Amino acid sequence: MTQSRPAAYGPAFSSRTPPAHSDLTGCPWHDVKSKLREVGLRPTRQRMALGWILFAKGDRHVTAEMLYEEATHAKVPVSLATVYNTLHQFTEVGLLRQVAVDGSKAYFDTNNTAHHHFFVEDENNLFDIPARDVVVGRAPTPPEGYEIARIDVVVRLRRKRG
Repeated sequence: MTQSRPAAYGPAFSSRTPPAHSDLTGCPWHDVKSKLREVGLRPTRQRMALGWILFAKGDRHVTAEMLYEEATHAKVPVSLATVYNTLHQFTEVGLLRQVAVDGSKAYFDTNNTAHHHFFVEDENNLFDIPARDVVVGRAPTPPEGYEIARIDVVVRLRRKRG
């Protein structure tokens, strides 16, 4: 069921009052609050609003700039610094996965299950590869006192020329 996004960040975005059901696009307000509480984050207005924007559309990949633009369009008053901080907080507690595609650009993935990624270089587009489709051979032995948290494979693609 597709529903419209609220036009403004107003009374409906209070941490005490959820938006009307007709304002939701797929991730009920109380589910965002539950997600935050389950991982020990206080459901502030900004976290709730950004979480709602992030998780309402299902599994997807966003940069901080993309989320900031969506928040601005939805009239959510946040700074780009707040968006970065929130994305990193969500990543630290396991709500998101950070995917580095090069030294200057990081994507945040709402799908935190084990999987890998294709990155289309000319389009700056990232999409999932199921974990079963990538076979990683022998992993290196980590240095003493460390363990491997996960192995990320990013396969870079470009359109064939000619």
